[in-house]
Amino acid sequence: MLKNPSQPARLLTVQTSFKQRGVVLLIAMIILIALTLAGVALLRSVDTANIVAGNMSFHESATQAGERSTEAAINNWLGPKTLAKSPLLNSHNAANGYRAVRLDPSAGQSWDAFWSATLAAQAITGATDAAGNTVSYVVQRLCDAEGTPTAVNCSKPPSTDTGGSFGAGAVSPITNSQVYYRVTTRIVGPRNTVSYIQTIVAL
Repeated sequence: MLKNPSQPARLLTVQTSFKQRGVVLLIAMIILIALTLAGVALLRSVDTANIVAGNMSFHESATQAGERSTEAAINNWLGPKTLAKSPLLNSHNAANGYRAVRLDPSAGQSWDAFWSATLAAQAITGATDAAGNTVSYVVQRLCDAEGTPTAVNCSKPPSTDTGGSFGAGAVSPITNSQVYYRVTTRIVGPRNTVSYIQTIVAL
């Protein structure tokens, strides 16, 4: 008679223990899922940071390659021709990627579209360097037409005035023979990196 009342108590204890174990398992699974999601998010953020850093490195490499090409275009061809006052500067010279007339993109046209449509056929393209960058450039004289700078309208640095020796207080202008030239350089690098550099020089 004394044993029977205790049996429901033991059964109740066992069932309560089973319920507690199920709640702990559910909480543990929720925590594991949260940790897994946090780990995946961390990996994705690290991958994104690495991709951004790599793209910045490619862009910097492309810019440096473009600067070297621009310097070569100015020092090896444009500079010597302007010092010698070469008539080659008065007309187009496809062999050196040179145009004696200024060309600009139309309204709403990007430089990349303008390059593909107009400048690509006139550009000088060098060999691909060790970093995988291929550089092309076009030199344009900022003039409205072909011909000598004295006969056509060209963009020039402003002239300065100085005192003359023919009379006290007289002012005589110094004529400036320099003309503006624009070097547009396009660099295509790894991972479809495309960069443009423009340099305007007065020579």
